[in-house]
Amino acid sequence: MEKRHILIVEDERDIASLLELHLGDANFDVTLAPDGHTGMQLAFSRQWDLVILDIRLPGPDGLTICRALRREMAYIPILMLTSKSSELDRVLGLELGADDYVTKPFSVTELVARVKAIFRRIESVEKRFPGGADILHINDLVIDTNGRQVSKSGEDLALTAREFDLLLHFIRHPGQVFSRAQLLDSVWGYGHEGYEHTVNSHINRLRAKIEDDPAHPELIATSWGVGYKFNATPVSSHQPASAGSSRLSNVTPMRRHL
Repeated sequence: MEKRHILIVEDERDIASLLELHLGDANFDVTLAPDGHTGMQLAFSRQWDLVILDIRLPGPDGLTICRALRREMAYIPILMLTSKSSELDRVLGLELGADDYVTKPFSVTELVARVKAIFRRIESVEKRFPGGADILHINDLVIDTNGRQVSKSGEDLALTAREFDLLLHFIRHPGQVFSRAQLLDSVWGYGHEGYEHTVNSHINRLRAKIEDDPAHPELIATSWGVGYKFNATPVSSHQPASAGSSRLSNVTPMRRHL
């Protein structure tokens, strides 16, 4: 399997070197950035498989880099490193679309496990339909599960990684009601207990992008006092991959941020 490429933006040299060593031992290709300015330039220099961001950085901080990535790139997994006492930073990171976070001081073993968990979620979609992309149709929505892209009435939608995962989870379980805690566990993964409110924010943003009338949603319905459910069953069509296509062929082109 081709190595996954990880960018680590961390100004504490000892932590950065430790992560580089252990992730390298886990067969990942690692690039280090010692500050926010370097991290911002490297983040937009190529399509990374994962970006690990310390929140507190000299220059642009991790939240600023996360916000820029989510604004300008359709999909890239992001893991945040936060201080144990900085609950507000963790909430902001999740609200901006970070896939996961680890609090300092942390176990390197746990961080490597979380990195692997992020890639397992990605691979579960990539490998679900080997040899091509499975295209799902819901009214005027078209969801490319392999390319991780969504369009509405022919227009591409800029979904974040978490919004796409949330939509895909609903699509796979039409009509089933999920509580916020269940969605956190299934879509965000372990370690996010107590952040149920971020589910509301993500659902509101997802509704704003996919619903005809977000104020009166028809696809993602609220089951009052319980949670949310998806009110549609997609129609699937299998679309063979074109010759010479790569895993990055469906990624929105990057714009260099200087």
